[in-house]
Amino acid sequence: MKTITVQKLVDHFKLEVVAAANSLNRDITRSRAHRPGLEFVGYFDFFPMERVQVLGRKEINYLLRLSVEERLLYIGNIVKYHPPCFIVTADQQEIPYLKKFCDEEGIPLLRTPDTTVEFIAKLDGFLTKALAPEQSIHGVCVNVSGIGVLLRGKSGVGKSETAHTLIRRGHRFVADDIVVLKKLGPALLLGTHNVTTREFLALRSVGLINVVRQYGRRAFQDETRIVLDIELTTWREGELSNELELEPRYTEYMGVQIPHIEIPLQPGRDVAGLIEAAANNWYLKQHGYSAAEEFMQRIQDQIT
Repeated sequence: MKTITVQKLVDHFKLEVVAAANSLNRDITRSRAHRPGLEFVGYFDFFPMERVQVLGRKEINYLLRLSVEERLLYIGNIVKYHPPCFIVTADQQEIPYLKKFCDEEGIPLLRTPDTTVEFIAKLDGFLTKALAPEQSIHGVCVNVSGIGVLLRGKSGVGKSETAHTLIRRGHRFVADDIVVLKKLGPALLLGTHNVTTREFLALRSVGLINVVRQYGRRAFQDETRIVLDIELTTWREGELSNELELEPRYTEYMGVQIPHIEIPLQPGRDVAGLIEAAANNWYLKQHGYSAAEEFMQRIQDQIT
């Protein structure tokens, strides 16, 4: 199971540490935040204690309306479950009772100036990606006209050079050599870099280039949804298919099936152009259009 520490949340969101600053190494294992509600009246049957607990104006105002004894009782009941941390939104200051409990129990109490709705949306998105199952593969990742493409093939086959051509045609570079795949859902695969190689593309006979420095910020993006798996292979005489529509094939990553296409390489072939065509063709199919079906329908219309 993947985990991140509370310290990573503090660093990423620039959170103010109000209490238990020595406990920022606590682990977070769940990807969605929780706003305690029923727990304040003693109902804990479904309390997700592993989640980050967010306290907005509604929760803080409710606690302030209680008597001191009730407030201490309800907060004490939640704190004893030892959630990873508490985060107070909207820069609320009326929380000395929370600070006391969190210091005693070693549970970080953090604060953000963001509103509750705004912060939870950002927090859930961050945790979903940070805690997602991931797999690193050898390849290149590009975004072609808004469509995430994974380029694979043997070392030296021309993946990086093809990516370079696509960048010069106005498409976006994501990762070279090591592509990190993150599974964000049953059918959602995200491709990104491994931070170390961010923005760098290795070209044989040229060396390492920084894509952003050479082609500008628009030539690069941090991540993209992977929807096509394209394998670049060496040309094999007599094996090129001339069928109107190829039988669908898939590559599976962490249980997610991605449409797979094989493109044999030969001097003179416009591989980047073929990748653009494959990406556009995938897009049209998602919208219910098949060129092969239209062609066959035209033939059928002529016969009848």
